Amino acid sequence: MNVRFGVLGPLRIEAGQVPGPAKHRTLLAALLLSAGETVPVERLMSVVWDDRPPASAGSVLRVYVSALRKLVAGIHTVPGGYLIDVDRDEVDCHRFERLVGGARQARAAGRVAEAADGFRAASGLWRGQALADVESSVLRRAHAVPLEELRLTALEERVQLDLRLGRGAEVVGELRALVGAHPLRERAWARLIEALDQAGRRSEALGAYQDARRTLVDELGLEPGAELTDAHRRVLAGESRRSTPAGGDRGPVDELPPDISDFVGRSPVLEWIVRTAREHASAPVHLVLHGPPGCGKSAVAVHAATGLERTDGRLYASLGARPPGAVLEDLLRSLGCPDGAVPPALDERVRLYRSMTARRRLLVVLDDAADEAQVRPLLPTGPGSLTLVTSRSPLAGLEAARAYEMGVLDGDEAVAMLGEVAGHERVRAEPEAALRIVRLCGHLPLALRIAGSRLARKPGWTLDHLAGRLGDERRRLDELSAGDLAVRGSLALGYRGLADPERRLLRELGALSAPDFASWVFGTDLEPLAEAGLLQSRGLDEAGQERYGRHDLTRLYAAERLAEEGGGPGRVLAVIAGAILERARQARASLLPAEPGSGRTEVHLPDRQPYGQGLETGRLRHEARWLSAERRFLVATVEDFYRVGLYEAAWRLAFYLTPLFELGAHHDDWHATTATGLDAARAAGHRHGEALLLRGLADLHRAEGRTESAVAALRAAQPLVEGLELARVTLRLGLVQTRPAEAEQAFVRALRVFEEAGDRRGRADALRALGASRRDEGRLNESLTAYQDLGDPRGEAEALLDLGRLNLGEGRLAEARDCVERRLRINRRLGDRLPEAGALLVLAEIARAEGAPGVAAGSAREALETFGSYGDRRGAAQALMALARAALDLDDVEGAVEALTRAMGEFDRLSDEQGRAEAGRLAQEVRRRHGRRI
Repeated sequence: MNVRFGVLGPLRIEAGQVPGPAKHRTLLAALLLSAGETVPVERLMSVVWDDRPPASAGSVLRVYVSALRKLVAGIHTVPGGYLIDVDRDEVDCHRFERLVGGARQARAAGRVAEAADGFRAASGLWRGQALADVESSVLRRAHAVPLEELRLTALEERVQLDLRLGRGAEVVGELRALVGAHPLRERAWARLIEALDQAGRRSEALGAYQDARRTLVDELGLEPGAELTDAHRRVLAGESRRSTPAGGDRGPVDELPPDISDFVGRSPVLEWIVRTAREHASAPVHLVLHGPPGCGKSAVAVHAATGLERTDGRLYASLGARPPGAVLEDLLRSLGCPDGAVPPALDERVRLYRSMTARRRLLVVLDDAADEAQVRPLLPTGPGSLTLVTSRSPLAGLEAARAYEMGVLDGDEAVAMLGEVAGHERVRAEPEAALRIVRLCGHLPLALRIAGSRLARKPGWTLDHLAGRLGDERRRLDELSAGDLAVRGSLALGYRGLADPERRLLRELGALSAPDFASWVFGTDLEPLAEAGLLQSRGLDEAGQERYGRHDLTRLYAAERLAEEGGGPGRVLAVIAGAILERARQARASLLPAEPGSGRTEVHLPDRQPYGQGLETGRLRHEARWLSAERRFLVATVEDFYRVGLYEAAWRLAFYLTPLFELGAHHDDWHATTATGLDAARAAGHRHGEALLLRGLADLHRAEGRTESAVAALRAAQPLVEGLELARVTLRLGLVQTRPAEAEQAFVRALRVFEEAGDRRGRADALRALGASRRDEGRLNESLTAYQDLGDPRGEAEALLDLGRLNLGEGRLAEARDCVERRLRINRRLGDRLPEAGALLVLAEIARAEGAPGVAAGSAREALETFGSYGDRRGAAQALMALARAALDLDDVEGAVEALTRAMGEFDRLSDEQGRAEAGRLAQEVRRRHGRRI
C-alpha cells in the first residue's frame, strides 16, 4: 500500500493538490493525524485558530471543510465532528509509527539485521520537520513534538543495532550530523563515541566525549549522565561491547551509573533500603520504589546502590518500554555470556539468567519498570542478592517484593536541591523567591532540577524573575524545560502508556482544581491511573471512600491535554454537574430534614422502633461524614463551575454547603463559596438564588458575632423574595435584633406565615426562636415535639439546649442537666463535635450552679480542646471564660487570670465587643475578690 498523504515534512498529497490557505492545511493535517477517527468540532476549532476561535468559528469551519472536500475524498461529517476515511498506513506518520513498532519487535526476537532495516525504512519516510508548513502551535505541540522525539529515538535505536552488527565506521557521519543538530542529546553522543571507537578512531572518540561534556556543562550546568560516562569509560579501558573476551574473567561487573553530585535528603527511604536488605539477607530481596513522574526514584535507587557493596557485582538496566527478552540479552552479556551463546527464546534466556545468578550475590537496579511481567524474568535468584526496581506503579503483583511510595521533597530538602543546582549563594540572597520557586515546582525533584539548571545557565536572571515566569499556569510546563529534561515529557510518557479510556479519564480530571477526589465523581475506578503513577492514593477518608490526589504539575498537564484533545473543561463539568449537585443536595437534606420550601414536610410518627432509629442515626452520621470528607472537593468545584460559566450549578452548590460550614465552623470556606455563589446567582439573573445566599451570609455573620453585617445581608435579601422565603428572612432578622420587642414581633410574623402555609420546619424554627426570646417553656416544648415529628435530631438537640438554658436560669438544675445531657447524647450519636462542645459549656454552668467547680472546669477544658481542634476561636474564647469562672470558684487565681487573659486576647483579635465586655466584667470580679488587676 502506497503512502498517499504526508505530514512528516511539508504537507503532501500523492498525485493531488495541497490546499493553499494556511487554515485549510491545518484542518487537513488535523484530520490526517487522526485518520479513521472522529475529530470533535471543538478540537478542530482549537487547532485551526490556535486556541482562540472567533464567535463564528463553527460556521467558518464548515466552509473550510467544504473547500477541502473538493481536493481530498473521504472527508465525512459524523456526530460531534469530522472524519477522514483513509487507511492509516496511507498516512506517513502512522506508517512510521507502525514500522518503528515492527522493528522493536524484531529486535526483541533477536533478529538484529531485520530490526535495523525496519528502523531505516521508518526513518526514510521523513522529508523534513513534521508539519513544516502547518501554522498551528496547538497541533505542533500535540503531534509534531512527539513525532520528532520518536524519530530521534528510532534513529538512535537503529544506530545501536548497526553498532552490534559492526557497522560503526558507516554511521559516524550520520551521528556527527545528529549531535550537531541536537547537541544536548546525550544518547546520540554516546553512540558517536561507540562508533568512533569501533572504527578504530579512539582519540576522536575521547575528543567527542570532551565536546559533549563541555556542551552539557556550558548549556545546562550538568555533568554527563550514566550512558555517556559509561561509553567514555569503555573507551578508556580499551573495551567495547564486542571486544570483551567470551567467558573471560573480568572480575565483578559494576555497571551502575555515576551517583549525582548534588543529591540531597531522602533519609527515610535510604534507611528503609539498607534496613530491609540487611534484615532479609539470607534470601533474594526485591524492593520497589514507586511514585509520580519526576519524583527522583532513579536518583534514589542509584544513590542507594552506590553505597551498597555486593561481592559478585552490580548490574543496571533501563527498562522503559523494552521487552524483557531484550533486557535479558544485555544482562546475560554483562554476566559474561558470549554473544553467540545467548539463547533466542525468552524462556531459555530466563533459565540461563537464573542459573547464572543462583550462586552470585548481586545488586541489580531495574530502572523505569512498566509492569510486573516485565520485571519477573529479570530478578536474580542468588541468596543475598538485592534488586532495586523503580516504577510509577507499586507493582503490587510482584511476588515477595516490598514497596516504598516516594513523594516529593520536603521544604528544606527542596530549597537545598535548588541551591545545589543553581548555587547556594543565589538562593540565600533571595530566600522568599526560592520558596516561591519550590512551591511552583510542587517540591518535585525533576522540576527543581530544571528550574535550577535554567538559573545556572542564566546568571543574569534573578530567582524572582524565574518565579514570575513560573507563576503563569498557562506557561509553567513550557518553562520547566531545559535541554532534553522536561516535566511535560516525563508526564507524556505515562500518558501515552495508558489505554484510551484511562487517557480520557486523566483528561477529564484536568477539569477539576480540587486537591483530591473520590471515584464517585466520574463513576469509574481511578486505580489504573494510580497504578500508572499519575494519581496517588491518599487512603480512606472519614466516609470510608478511597481518595486520590495528584501533583499540581500533573493537574496542569491533564488540563492541557483536555484543552487540546477534549474540548476544554466546560463540557466535562456540565456532564458531571447534575450528579454532584444531587449528591450534595441529599447530604444537605440529611442535615436539615424537611427544610422550608423543599416540600419534604412529612411527619415521622413517634412510635419508631429502636432498630429503625439506629439505622436512621447511622445514615445521618454517614451523610455528615461524607460532606466533611468531600468539603475541599466541593468548595473547589463551586469555583470550577463558576469559571466555566455554569452559574446555576455554582450558586446551588454553594447554597447546599452552608449547613456543613455551620456545623464544622469552616468560616473561610463559607465566605469564599458564598462570594462565588452570589456572583454566580447575579450572573445568572437568579433573584431567588441570590436571596438564599444572602440569607446564608447573614447566618455566617451572626456566627461571627457581626450583627450589623448580618442585618445588612438580610435587608438586601428582602426585596428579592416573597412568601415563605421572605418569612425565613424575617425570622433571621429577629435573631439579630438587639431590641427584644422587635425580635419577638419578627418571630410572631414568621410563625404566622409558616403556620398558614403548613410549613412544619419553618414553624419548628419559629417556635424555638420565640420560646427562647420569651423564655417560654411551652413554646420550646412545642418546637421540640415539632423537630421530633420531622425526624430532625439536630433541631431536637438545639431545642433541648434552649430548654436547658431556660431551666438553668429558673434554678431548676436537675431539669436543666437532663435536657443538656439528652442534647449531648444526640450530638455524640451523630458525631457532631462542635455542637457537643457548646453543650459542654452549658453543663459547666450547671456544675458551677450545683457547687461543683471542679466538674465545671473539666467540662470547660473538654470543650476548649474541641474548639481548638476545629479552629473555632470564638468557641475557644467562650470555653476559656468558662474555665476562668470555674478556676475563680476554686480559688485558683493564677489559673483564672491565665484563662481570662487568653480569652481577652481572642476577643480582641475577633473584634468581639460583646465578648470583651463580658471578659471585662469578669476581670473586675477577679480584682474585687482577689485584688488582681488584669
